[in-house]
Amino acid sequence: MAAAVASRRCVGLCFSGSLGQLAGQGNVSQIVKRSLSRTHNVLSVYKMVVVGGGAGGCATAAHFCREMGKGHVAIIEPSETHAYQSMWTLVGAGLKTLGQSQRPMSSVLPSKCDWIKESAVKFDPENNSLTTSSGKQIQYDYLVVAAGLQLNYDQVKGLTEALQSDPQVCSNYHAQYVTKTFPALEAVQSGNAIFTFPNTPIKCAGAPQKIVYLGEEIFRNKGTRDKIDVIYNTSLNVLFAVEKYAATLRNIVQKRHIKVNYRHNLVEVKPDSREAVFQLLDSEKGETTTFSYSFLHATPPMSAPDVVRSSPLVNADGWVDVNKHTLQHTQFPNVFALGDCTNLPTSKTAAAAASQCGVLKHNLSAVIKGKQPTHSYDGYTSCPLVTGKNKCVLAEFDYDGHPMETFPVDQSKERWSMYQMKAHVMPQLYFHGLLKGIYEGPAMFRKVMHLGMGEKKH
Repeated sequence: MAAAVASRRCVGLCFSGSLGQLAGQGNVSQIVKRSLSRTHNVLSVYKMVVVGGGAGGCATAAHFCREMGKGHVAIIEPSETHAYQSMWTLVGAGLKTLGQSQRPMSSVLPSKCDWIKESAVKFDPENNSLTTSSGKQIQYDYLVVAAGLQLNYDQVKGLTEALQSDPQVCSNYHAQYVTKTFPALEAVQSGNAIFTFPNTPIKCAGAPQKIVYLGEEIFRNKGTRDKIDVIYNTSLNVLFAVEKYAATLRNIVQKRHIKVNYRHNLVEVKPDSREAVFQLLDSEKGETTTFSYSFLHATPPMSAPDVVRSSPLVNADGWVDVNKHTLQHTQFPNVFALGDCTNLPTSKTAAAAASQCGVLKHNLSAVIKGKQPTHSYDGYTSCPLVTGKNKCVLAEFDYDGHPMETFPVDQSKERWSMYQMKAHVMPQLYFHGLLKGIYEGPAMFRKVMHLGMGEKKH
């Protein structure tokens, strides 16, 4: 009885604040009728539900909690810890600690937000509801999907076993394995140091090669570089998608004698013999080649989470299907999405999520008021390509691969100042700006830096 009363109370409270906004859409009676008919199944009803407590989810929840007030926004996130994963390259290189990248989830979520400490296990957008891992049903007026990416280590035969048993196999993409990287790099005395890039979209596409440059620098500083072959095996056919920055990176790998093998995809690791097997992607016969390793940094295949991929929200490729400019779902107008789990054709980075948050909050607010989306996301993203201790190439670009540089200097050059931005300024912007729903990317700074001339709008 108490649960039923609580459920009815939540229905009344949540819809009392949203019916006026929905009135202009002509569907109030239908929503109320459907909601009341389902109250025996519904634990809670919210004006807005955000799935995912990463960068995009926290920023979105923070903004709309300020707009809607306490008790009207829920965020579904099972993790107790929030991590600034962009710092993990520096953790792997021994320049930062894992603890510096982490905060308790409770400290980064807005206080006015209801934190449902579970996973979403089923989406039912036709009925404006979802189910959590405990079987609870949550109903919403508006849904924001910011579920991030799933790391599929198990798709590479032997990789999980190797990460658990071989101290020389590591991965900067997982909190459990990133702390292995620096000790493994320091332990290499000779042989092949291999770094990989998988044959799937990944978060922060520059990270797999950042650790190449940092690792090579560690070998040089230890005096072991001439005994170690530094090898970057990538599934791609380029070092970087934007030519302006790719040209710089090609010069760096040539100058530092780093071997790059294109169209090589890691498919198996044999920890007992310390061998890594790569599929040759351009081979019509599906041929493979095997490398021995003294060190292996593996970037896992990635995808949207399984629960998202099995939902009605995704396209044929398994990504949440949104309009690439408005971030509104292509089939369900009260659903928006941002960040790594979407089909947005840009690099999956925290910088991209920041700019997407700015667009999403304006467009979702417009839809809530019965209006059409007004803002357009142009694909802005950023990748600080750390090439050594105190050196960084700050790549910024849009959907079309056109540079969108914030500073009035050539950012394709390695700079000490850009490293300071990456290592010290960006973490502050992340924790104290982005997660609070305040920082929306560098568009305003770009305008100031370029005196209002020539910058692209987003």
